Amino acid sequence: MKKKFIFKMAGCALMVSAVFTACNDAVETKASEVQHVVVSETEVIKKGEHLVTIMGCNDCHSPKRMGANGPEIIPELMLSGFPADRPLVKFDSKLLTEGFAMFYPDLTAAAGPWGVSFASNLTPDDTGLGNWTEAQFKKALTEGKSKGLDGSRMLLPPMPWTNFTKLSNDEVHAVYTYLRSIQPVKNLVPNPITPDKM
Repeated sequence: MKKKFIFKMAGCALMVSAVFTACNDAVETKASEVQHVVVSETEVIKKGEHLVTIMGCNDCHSPKRMGANGPEIIPELMLSGFPADRPLVKFDSKLLTEGFAMFYPDLTAAAGPWGVSFASNLTPDDTGLGNWTEAQFKKALTEGKSKGLDGSRMLLPPMPWTNFTKLSNDEVHAVYTYLRSIQPVKNLVPNPITPDKM
């Protein structure tokens, strides 16, 4: 009787050990499969393009012209910011002092109590993001620091950087990689104009 009991217990122990070993192997296999997933640069760029689109970057950073259905992005100037050769218009300072904000017709510049701000050139030209590191880009996008530099001024309205504070490193990387892949456009955007200089 004792021998049968010992054999049954030994059999149970072997079965439990086999189940644990199989489960452990399966978990290790799953973990190694996850670690070996490689995302191609093409997929990263595609994800970045999607994020730039849904985040509304073209709304302000792409110059537009009027088309049959309203403002349309000028393809060769996409994401190049406020055109530097465009004349600056006068804003109604009375409305601005009352707290109103105004936009250029294509939304690439805005005026308000903060002064006048111009949408930046996001293309990989040296007049845009050409010399920026990914770390600078992340700091600008998620912390609102101008040029992504500590000690610099905060980004001005209407840049909605506070909406992007929770972007993951992968998402920032995708946006940065996409912007580095687009056509560079030489366009040195003017510096902001402070309220006293308007």
